[in-house]
This record gives sequence, structure tokens and C-alpha cells, in this order.
Amino acid sequence: MSTLGKQILAGLTDARDFAQGRTAGQRIHRVAVPEQVDVRRIRTYLQMTQSEFATTFGFSLSSVRNWEQGKRVPEGPARVLLTVIAREPTAVVRALRSKAAA
Repeated sequence: MSTLGKQILAGLTDARDFAQGRTAGQRIHRVAVPEQVDVRRIRTYLQMTQSEFATTFGFSLSSVRNWEQGKRVPEGPARVLLTVIAREPTAVVRALRSKAAA
């Protein structure tokens, strides 16, 4: 079996063991994803319009509006991204720009 095949098989074995509750030897990182994110506060802190915020960070304008008006709440992945934007906005912009240029 090739080296790549062995790595894939090892990864699958680790995933199966983790799913079955066997985590000996693996590092588990737990993160706290907030239940609520104040999108308007983040956006106004960054001094952006709704349109600028949506375009800069890859959200739809309607999502930003609905979040701010309380019609909808950000789901898990969006809450994670919004939390990172709130803490490290320049890192997110840098990461998204370098990805677009690649």
C-alpha cells in the first residue's frame, strides 16, 4: 500500500475510533461558540454599512439585514465566523483576500 493510502486508512481508523468514543492518544480541542452574536454591534464597530460588511465577509446582504432585525439568527458556522470577525477582523480579511488571489 502506498504512503498516501496508509495515511488515509489511519485517518479513517482515527475517525471511527473517535465516533465510537475511543479518544486515547488524540488531542481534542473544544471551543465555545456563542449562542448569540450581535451582528449590528460588530458591523458598527468596524464602521461598515450592511452592504460593505456583507461583501467584505461573504454574507448575503439579506442575511445581514435579517440578523440585525431579529428576523433570523446566525446558524453555527456563521456564528463562528462572526465571532472571529469580532475578535480578529483584519485576519479574516487577510485570509479571504489571499484565498481570492490564489
